[in-house]
Amino acid sequence: MRGVNRVMLIGNIGKDPDIQILEGNISVAKFSLATTEAYKDRSGKLISQTEWHTIVLWRGLAELAEKYLRKGSLVYIEGRLKTRSWEDKEGNKKFATEIVGDNLIMLDKRTDGSPGGGFPEGMDGDIPPVDDRPEQLPF
Repeated sequence: MRGVNRVMLIGNIGKDPDIQILEGNISVAKFSLATTEAYKDRSGKLISQTEWHTIVLWRGLAELAEKYLRKGSLVYIEGRLKTRSWEDKEGNKKFATEIVGDNLIMLDKRTDGSPGGGFPEGMDGDIPPVDDRPEQLPF
């Protein structure tokens, strides 16, 4: 039996995407995404809890992120969890869990009031999956 590794998030981008161009002219974008859950505690007080997620997009999706995503943009991201590890300068083992996105939909309203958040005319913001991503991240 095979497992399922699927993540779906709707949230706001915490800062403009960091874009890098790797060997072979491969683009990779990395940015933080905030998701906020609101609920009432036992006393009826409204509690808001924000989680921060690191999003990584490759190739065509990275190029779209560079052109159209900005701090505060509302997006839907679909992808998979990926955990990586490395040693820092002092030899301490470090870990990072990221969402490697393979689908992006911009949810901000365009100036004409329709969804699509700044994609060019005729693009609905639903980007086809990109399946040819390198496994190692440079940052």
